[in-house]
Amino acid sequence: MAEAALDAMRRELREFPAAARELSVPLAVPYLDEPPTPLHFYRDWVCPNRPCIIRNALQHWPAFQKWSLPYLRATVGSTEVSVAVTPDGYADAVRGDRFVMPAERRLPLSCVLDVLEGQAQHPGVLYVQKQCSNLPSELPQLLPDLESHVPWASEALGKMPDAVNFWLGEAAAVTSLHKDHYENLYCVVSGEKHFLLHPPSDRPFIPYELYTPATYQLTEEGTFKMVDEEAMEKVPWIPLDPLAPDLARYPSYSQAQALRCTVRAGEMLYLPALWFHHVQQSHGCIAVNFWYDMEYDLKYSYFQLLDSLTKASGLN
Repeated sequence: MAEAALDAMRRELREFPAAARELSVPLAVPYLDEPPTPLHFYRDWVCPNRPCIIRNALQHWPAFQKWSLPYLRATVGSTEVSVAVTPDGYADAVRGDRFVMPAERRLPLSCVLDVLEGQAQHPGVLYVQKQCSNLPSELPQLLPDLESHVPWASEALGKMPDAVNFWLGEAAAVTSLHKDHYENLYCVVSGEKHFLLHPPSDRPFIPYELYTPATYQLTEEGTFKMVDEEAMEKVPWIPLDPLAPDLARYPSYSQAQALRCTVRAGEMLYLPALWFHHVQQSHGCIAVNFWYDMEYDLKYSYFQLLDSLTKASGLN
């Protein structure tokens, strides 16, 4: 009896993503030709938890005309920033049986620019990606070049952003598949970003496992070693690379349907809270994102239920 009930639950969970997709998930990420009004943004995108790419959203920022690698060198080249350094470009990702965080180095931004422009070498792959509002905290000289928030989004969401983050890195720097509890407005100022997305409803097909956390350390010789973070609890993370999924190990993922999109200079991606995303970029891409804390409403509770049932059923 119990086994039959468990089988029925697994069947319902496997059928749920397709039903949700048919009702509310677009086949491709839609484009808006201009920023929406606060009402339209809230009604058409936030409430239904649907992503979109907004064109002509940054053209009034001085940054859109000014920001380039030479401009950054002239304006903030001597400023020290926190830089994630990894042997292969994957920070905060599963490697073997560990969840590995990057080595963090404080470097003048000019050192990162030297590497990006091929004037110098540095062990591993560099990525300026420290999230906790690194733009105002580490690069305040750049703040006059852009708005401190996205006014139509702030009005729609009834709050100001929790964080404003600056991103700059090599093409080899990759963000592994994960989700955040933020409404994310991701703005590409120069270059382009490549996103692979899954709606929250694909959770039954997306595997999670628990990993011992570790951190890369950069040795004097320029090699990397992994050091376990023994005081930290195990970390639940997605072990799968959506660009080359191991379907022998995670066969359910073959039923998930990713949306892929490229966000180009001058465009802004609205990435709704709880959407899974994997990110790549062009070499030297410059971006800024605004994180607005999500509402912990019924949508959030339903996702937590889906997550709990997926775990309890042993689906992945």
